[in-house]
Order: sequence, then structure tokens, then C-alpha cells
Amino acid sequence: MTPRPTPQEASHRSAERMTALEIKASFTEDLLDKLDQAVIRQQAQIDALIRELLHLRQQLGNPEQVARGNLRDDLPPHY
Repeated sequence: MTPRPTPQEASHRSAERMTALEIKASFTEDLLDKLDQAVIRQQAQIDALIRELLHLRQQLGNPEQVARGNLRDDLPPHY
């Protein structure tokens, strides 16, 4: 049988465990902040893509903007 720890040993172990938990909590908070910033950046990108998609849909809905000339005008000069 293992002997019971003294009150000082138990207190020391509790302090070590508390320190380890505080370190883990600190890393967890840092990770959460980084993930939050990533979500904010991704949402901004999604919003920009939605605006671009809506703009392209509006252009396709307007035939004057889509057909801006003859297809021969778009050929490179060597053809």
C-alpha cells in the first residue's frame, strides 16, 4: 500500500494541477481567438463572393452588357 501524502505534498500536487489547468485554459482561449478570426475572414470572403455572384447574375440578365460586339473582334491578330 502506498502511504498517504502529507498535507504539504497534497497542496503541492493541487497547485501543480491548477497550474496545468490554467496553462491549458490559456492555450484554449488563444486557439478560440484564432478560430474566431478565421471565421470572421471567411465570412468576409463569402460576403464578397456573394456580391460578385449577384453582379455577374445582373450582367447575364442584361443582354446589352453581355453582347458587346462581334466575336471576330475578340480573335487574336494572327487569325
